[in-house]
Amino acid sequence: MRQFKYMPADLAFLDPVRPGSNKPHLAKAVVIPFGLEQSVSFQGGTALGPEAILAASKEVELFDEEYWAEIISDYEVATLQPQPIAGSLEAALKQIALMVREVMNEGKFPLVIGGEHSLTAGAIRPFVDVYDDLVVLQFDAHADLRDGYEGQHFSHAAAMRRVLDYKSVSLVGVGLRNISQEEIPFLEANRDRITLHWASEAKNTRIEDIVEPLKDKNIYVTFDLDCFDSSLMPATGTPEPGGLDWYQALDILRAAADVGTIVGGDVVELAPRPGLHACDFLAAKLAYKILSYALVDHSRLR
Repeated sequence: MRQFKYMPADLAFLDPVRPGSNKPHLAKAVVIPFGLEQSVSFQGGTALGPEAILAASKEVELFDEEYWAEIISDYEVATLQPQPIAGSLEAALKQIALMVREVMNEGKFPLVIGGEHSLTAGAIRPFVDVYDDLVVLQFDAHADLRDGYEGQHFSHAAAMRRVLDYKSVSLVGVGLRNISQEEIPFLEANRDRITLHWASEAKNTRIEDIVEPLKDKNIYVTFDLDCFDSSLMPATGTPEPGGLDWYQALDILRAAADVGTIVGGDVVELAPRPGLHACDFLAAKLAYKILSYALVDHSRLR
């Protein structure tokens, strides 16, 4: 029996106002708001991220110039009612894993909007159980390969280390420009499973080379918004200069969907700031683009 409830259909593009949109069982995608904030290490605010994204999504134009159509009608989206988050980080990760699993059991595409990056270690668990060739495509400023941080094993700074605890999972990271000395030995010992692309080398890196490890694989996209340059995305807990721009990120996402199958994902680390509503809007439109690349026939692209 379903354990969660859907939001009313008139809240956002995530439940577009059109015939049938009040019937969430017809949706192919489900957005899961999960405002986790339990291990932030610099600036806080991720607990408010999902609410800000949902509010901004009301203003996102549904017509997509890449497809030259209002393609959301191809798949429709339902949004879960936000739930109280469990008290401990370990319990919260079990909670989001159960929520994602239930969405997958209904045959729908899950997209988590957070919330701090630590949630990925929970959200990915049902995918690991289903896919034995899962590749995580990580958009991020930070490698997140620490084996815990500030005494927290599941810290946001250890998000990808915890994902790689699953031996069947491999990782392709893009937009990186920050790694600590303590992460290097793990990186070097796992070069067969980890490929990192540094933002400083983006101009000289072919997108075809970035997505080569994703070819014919099932892909989980985890998009930490600090992947974007801090001038574009200052509303995040640990911004770094020198990141990707909007079209660089979209080009990589589109190429990934061309060569593999995006089966789920998350958008994390929005920490809304007063007066910076452009950041909320960016996160909402990014969610729309991820869903579209994952769920719409690419032969319709212009």
